[in-house]
Parts: sequence; structure tokens; C-alpha cells
Amino acid sequence: MIKKQSDQTEYEFVCLDQLVPQDHLLRKIDSVIDFEFIRGKVEHLYCHTNGRPGIDPVVLFKILFIGYLFGIRSERQLMREIEMNMAYRWFLKYKLEDSIPHHSTLSQNRRRRFQESNVYQEIFDEIVFLAMARGMVDGRHLYTDSTHLKANANKNKFELQEVEKSTRDYINALNEDIDKDRKAHNKNSLKKKEEKPKVKETKVSTTDKDSGYMVRDGKPKGFFYLDHRTVDGKCNIITDTHVTPANVHDSTPYLDRLDTQTEKFGFDVEAVGLDAGYFTAAICKGLIDRDIYGVISYRRPNHIKGYFRKSKFKYDSQTDTYTCPENQVLKYRTTNREGYKEYASNPQKCINCPVRNQCTKSANHTKLVTRHVWQKYKDKINQNRLSEEGRAFYKRRKETVERSFADAKQLHGHRYARMRGLDKVKEQSLLAAACQNMKKIALAS
Repeated sequence: MIKKQSDQTEYEFVCLDQLVPQDHLLRKIDSVIDFEFIRGKVEHLYCHTNGRPGIDPVVLFKILFIGYLFGIRSERQLMREIEMNMAYRWFLKYKLEDSIPHHSTLSQNRRRRFQESNVYQEIFDEIVFLAMARGMVDGRHLYTDSTHLKANANKNKFELQEVEKSTRDYINALNEDIDKDRKAHNKNSLKKKEEKPKVKETKVSTTDKDSGYMVRDGKPKGFFYLDHRTVDGKCNIITDTHVTPANVHDSTPYLDRLDTQTEKFGFDVEAVGLDAGYFTAAICKGLIDRDIYGVISYRRPNHIKGYFRKSKFKYDSQTDTYTCPENQVLKYRTTNREGYKEYASNPQKCINCPVRNQCTKSANHTKLVTRHVWQKYKDKINQNRLSEEGRAFYKRRKETVERSFADAKQLHGHRYARMRGLDKVKEQSLLAAACQNMKKIALAS
């Protein structure tokens, strides 16, 4: 056996470049991405005639990239790691004897300089444009989903407040189609009601007021944010990330974010894959109006145990009627303000029906079935799901957006919101997604 003898106080001549492995991730990223574009995007945020010389903004953002690339959530710990890690120093172009900035430098620049800017979104977009230039994004097949981030807030510390519900952006188009449907059935147009903002009582965190209280089946209860993410199907590059409180439904921002990507990147979207949370009449209509092949998963609707499911009632488009399991015809009655056509049975026939106890518990013995005025769009999207082409397309969803979220949570610290406030969580999501894209680009080169 040999005992190692060494004096750790000796001076040695070393080259920092030789201490970093040639196959290190940061070397690969540095070889394919020129981060000098950041300087031009933040130049207007610096004063050129006053104040002390600041730290190079490219270095500041590279420090943040290191934290997200290697899942270092604490900025204090990040600075300690940079001080000791040769690869980190090499990436930041710091020599062995150079002092590392104080951790408060990041928070102060974020709060005083970058808070009101759009720099995080611009950096993310620039990385997507780079991926497009390298042929890794074509914008033809897009997969979208959302995941929750635990807010930095105690779920037991909240106030009950009345909050105004968000207005549906498709309400005008829906009202027009409701009016057309009523006229087609010789019904008068509904009188216009004064639109009063709808409010609901909800839990508002006293710690992070921007977060939303999430109550979903199979999900933890508490205050969370939702990261709505879209992934391109070619090389799994993230093309959009959008943050909302967790009490906002997945489908609410979808069409707007789809149009944003189309306009920004010039995508010619052919098909999209979505989970069951997006299977709404508005989204189905929006996809068909945009001539996009949509494949959306299906979730069985809730129904009262012991009663017939709605699927037992067969719709006839030619006569615009439903037929119940006992072959009674349910005729059109009216179209309500919510956009649902109502079909009612004959109570004189229902009162003696042998399966009435499995059909309705109505006091007047009338079975009512509803059908949305945009149901034909849902039926069309549902046909896509059942086709062989649709099944093959949807199968790739687990390899794209779901894998992207798994990678973000496992390796990039995306399970928890690092900071409080919607804007700061947006910053986190954009930087995490940008770093995942950088890694994809570097490893594919």
C-alpha cells in the first residue's frame, strides 16, 4: 500500500481550460450558442453616463443559466458552487483568482433593472429562433399540457375573498351562434342582459396573493401556479411557456397562446395533441376554424350512479331529435344563454316507463337532454381521436410534452416556485424552458 503524501499549500501552474472535460455540457452549449445577443437586449436598461461599472449582463444571465441547467435552486448555493467548480468558472470566463459576485447581485438586478422588462421572454424566443435555424423546429405538430408548481405559500394561511371571474374570450361568437340557432328553430332572440361581472368566493393566500388555490382530483390541495407549455413534435423543443394561477382552467389561455406562437414564429400548424382538460366546445371549434387537425383525449363525463349515461340517448341530425333507450323521441324545446339546446321527453309517456327510475328523477317526469350549439365540432375532434392516425399522433404526447415536464421537475428544479409573485414565476418558467432548449440544441450538435 502507498500513502499519499502531498502539501496542499504548494503553488502550481495550471490552465483552467485543461481542467474542464471536453465533453462537459457547458462546453457543448458554449460551442453552439453565442450569448452576446443578450447584451443588445438589455443595453437600454443600463445608464452609460452615471453609476459604478456593473457586472457584465451576459455573465449575470450565464450565472442564472447554470442554476437552472444543474437544478441549483438557492442563489447563495449557486455562488458557492461557481466559486469551487472549474467548469462553471470557465463558462463565465472567470479566472481562478477572480472574485465571484455576491449572491445579492442577482436579486438586486432582478428587482431594480429587469423586473419591468421583457428580457426573459426575449431570451427564450431567441433560443427558439436558434433551434429553428438549426432545423430542430418546424411548427407542424405541437403538443400542449400544464403542470403545477408549488407556490412558496402556506396552504393554511389565506383569506376568503370575492374574486371576479374571467370573461370567456369567445362569448361574442357564442352569442351569435345561439341567436342563429334560435332563429333556425323559429324562436325569438334572447333579450340582451346587462353583463355584470361574475364573482366567486375563493381562497387568497396571505403570503403569495398571485398564486391560486388548486382543488383537482388526484392532485395535492394548496396554493400553486400552472406552467402551460407547448412542445414541438420534431425534436421536443419548447416553443411556448405561459404561467397562470392554479385556479385557472387549462383550456382558458390555450387558443390565445397558439395564435401567439403562430404569429411570432410563423408556424404553419397542421396538428395538435392535447389531454382531456382541453376537450371543450370552444377549443374544438377554434381548432377547426384554424384548419388544424386536433387530437384530444377523452374523459367520461360524470353521471349519477344507477342512471343512464348520456351516450344511451342517440341523436339524429336530420330530425334534430334524441331517442331514449325505450325508443321515445325527445324533441327540441329551446336554446339557453349558455349555448345548450334542450331536448325534452313527453311526461305522459315517461310516467309509465318501466326504466324511469334509471332515466330521471324529475318531479314532472320529464327527461331533459342538452346539446351544445358547437357539439358538431366536438364530434369531429372526437373522430380524430378514434382514427388510427389520431391514435398514433396522440401516442407521441408522452414522448414530447410529458417528458419535457418530467425532465424539468427531475433535473431543473421545476417542482417548486423559487420566488413569490406571478412575474417572478414566469421568469423561472422561461429560464427553465430556455435552458432545456439549450441542452437539446447542444446535445444534438
